[in-house]
Amino acid sequence: MRHRISHFFAICTVFLWASAYVFTKVALNYFTVFSLGFLRYFVAAIVLIIAARIKKIGLPDFKDIPKFILSGLLGFTLYMITFNIGSKTLSSTTSSIIISSVPILTALIASVFLKERLIALSWIAILIQFSGILVLTLWNGILSINTGVLWMLGAAILLSGYNITQRQYTKKYTAFQSTTYSIVAGSVFLCIFSPEAVSQIIHAPLNQILVVIYLGIFPSAIAYICWSKALSIAEKTSDVSNYMFITPLLSMILGYIVILEVPDIATCIGGSIILFGLLTFNYSRKKSRNNTN
Repeated sequence: MRHRISHFFAICTVFLWASAYVFTKVALNYFTVFSLGFLRYFVAAIVLIIAARIKKIGLPDFKDIPKFILSGLLGFTLYMITFNIGSKTLSSTTSSIIISSVPILTALIASVFLKERLIALSWIAILIQFSGILVLTLWNGILSINTGVLWMLGAAILLSGYNITQRQYTKKYTAFQSTTYSIVAGSVFLCIFSPEAVSQIIHAPLNQILVVIYLGIFPSAIAYICWSKALSIAEKTSDVSNYMFITPLLSMILGYIVILEVPDIATCIGGSIILFGLLTFNYSRKKSRNNTN
């Protein structure tokens, strides 16, 4: 029963995350990059603070506050800005494919800064991954580099840095606690964009207001709660983390349904290469763990 429940929460999470790519593009038709970043995580922070009060998780230790400020900056403040800038010029499918490379980037950063060992097959997977990103970036020629891909790659690197910081908290805090503290911290920094955001939200049409509320509640707050729940119930992390590989497919389907978005050739070819690299990397990690055991 616990096995089925963990899969249910994981499926809910990846569906909500996939929808974020589509509805972010919808919201950016009206809101600026910075206003949307503030509004989305302002709503998310309120929802998580209410949930935290209900769960009575309390506050982090004073000495740990700087750590959560750092993770909030990386995973939410700076990530949200770069993600929104990249989303303006990329399809929702392309965005989701690039962000799905976060597990590989996290491992690469960990190998450099935390001296975590990668086997040869993992390095091959990383090369495959970045060759796919090069296809997306340079498809139209060296002189017309797709800057949207570079912004989204920057967002993926920031999210990978966030994942590294989160590893330090798992022994002391639950996934829900560390996520809540980080989102609230990140939202505080996004407050510098609140004047512009308030001005835009006051004059925004109802459908755009509803999109912002959806982004803040569902892909942000509820998705992270579901994800932490899935990880806490699952027997193995890989039992639920593998669902992240279907996010680009879900994003492509939702993109077509909601905004009639059809992936271009560069997305199909580059995306296929990236996903093959991700699958290869996932296999290499399983092989490495088996050899260790």
